[in-house]
Amino acid sequence: MKTPRALIAAVVAIAAVPVSAHHAVQAVFDVNKPVTVSGSITKVEWINPHSYISLDSKDEHGKVQHWVFELAGPGALRQAGLSREDRGGLKPGDMVKVEGIAAKDGTTTGFLNKLYFPDGRVFVLANKDPYAR
Repeated sequence: MKTPRALIAAVVAIAAVPVSAHHAVQAVFDVNKPVTVSGSITKVEWINPHSYISLDSKDEHGKVQHWVFELAGPGALRQAGLSREDRGGLKPGDMVKVEGIAAKDGTTTGFLNKLYFPDGRVFVLANKDPYAR
């Protein structure tokens, strides 16, 4: 029995979706564009394969900018001391400082490397050198 070419093409296309949906940090974010943002958390999305923290920060003119930071995967979050059960202890209204790298497209999005709380807690979520092993 011959397998129709259309069926083979469909199977290959479906199998490729998860691979293309996941990306390397360097594909979306500019590792040479560090960014530091302080502000109030507005939303925490604890999802797989990456979680997100949204926060509002004021620019140098006092205008509110809405930032969204992508976090490392679940394993790295657990290793840093953050758990899914309590959303890492992060909640809307928390004041934080974020160090990360900015998006290549110039939007107010980034990849989070370190998360600082006013009480002195620091969570290191990603190595500053994305090529390090």
